[in-house]
Amino acid sequence: MGLVLKDVDKYVGQEIHLKDINLELEPGKRYVLLGRTLAGKTSLLRIMAGLDRPSNGSVIMNDVDVTGMSVRKRSVAMVYQQFINYPSLSVFKNIASPLKIAGTSRAEIKRRVQEAAKMLHIEHLLDRLPSELSGGQQQRCAIARALVKRVELLLLDEPLVNLDYKLREELREELQQIFERRESIVVYTTTEPTEALMLGGETIVMHEGRVLQTGPTAEVYLNPATTKVAEVFSDPPINFVPAVIEDGNVRIGKGQVIPQQGRLADLEPGEYRFGMRSNRLFLKGQEGRTVRFDGTVGLSEINGSETFVHMTYEDVPLVAQEVGVHQYGVGDEVSVFLDPNDFYVFGESGNLLVSPVRAD
Repeated sequence: MGLVLKDVDKYVGQEIHLKDINLELEPGKRYVLLGRTLAGKTSLLRIMAGLDRPSNGSVIMNDVDVTGMSVRKRSVAMVYQQFINYPSLSVFKNIASPLKIAGTSRAEIKRRVQEAAKMLHIEHLLDRLPSELSGGQQQRCAIARALVKRVELLLLDEPLVNLDYKLREELREELQQIFERRESIVVYTTTEPTEALMLGGETIVMHEGRVLQTGPTAEVYLNPATTKVAEVFSDPPINFVPAVIEDGNVRIGKGQVIPQQGRLADLEPGEYRFGMRSNRLFLKGQEGRTVRFDGTVGLSEINGSETFVHMTYEDVPLVAQEVGVHQYGVGDEVSVFLDPNDFYVFGESGNLLVSPVRAD
């Protein structure tokens, strides 16, 4: 039971929008489609919904092939980035519209609309028109209209992207609680690694129309299968430095050498890419952090209670994430320190060989 996508491709002219998609989604679980813009997330959602048909492959819902079935005949609801509501209808009638089309009784419509509105804290707005609502309230109305249908498949295409930061945080927390109470398959798309981590569940990492890795969100984040997955699932981007193992030592960059021991002991001689999350690079506190990168500051960004320091080490760009508000000038010489246990190690092919020993 559930939703199965088998060998799904989608071509538009000569362009490949999706390629070799094979997924099995289970009822009662939430899935985060994580990928950059043009990764294929929306294309995949539209095929799941029945709005588009794949060029190849099949879509199976509860053991029934629904590949060519109209969206109207499927148990599916979709929420978009934009606040899509009927402008001439009240909030109540907007939320009730799919139930009215389905021929639901008036008493049941009223009960379910009030229930959904209460879940999303807009029960006091039911008599208003969408134009009288804030952006956040309009999106809550659109989400309530999707929830009221009690569908088997709930699809949300970056539903919070057009809201301000405070509203996103508030609504994201509420949605997690709502998802946990539903038996639907929930699929939520985002470009933001932080949002994927907050939502939890299962993550499906996409890039250029292909699925790169799937699994429990924390597991995928901590053990990215390839350098590309690590890049997609990092904000700010994961840092990479070239490394060479020879004669029992690890040469990082052009000159820094550390002993090949601990987690690195079993690696064969050869060339590697060592990855470092920005939050494991420290500008202060050297205890246990025996790897040192000296560089020049190119940019210092203050983001809330954190400072992102962009620097260059031997022509390699690095970003360090420092807690607190700190001032660094362009051209300042700085040093950042890393515990060797915090390295990700990728082979020449880009596949993960070693993960850090601690959680990020």
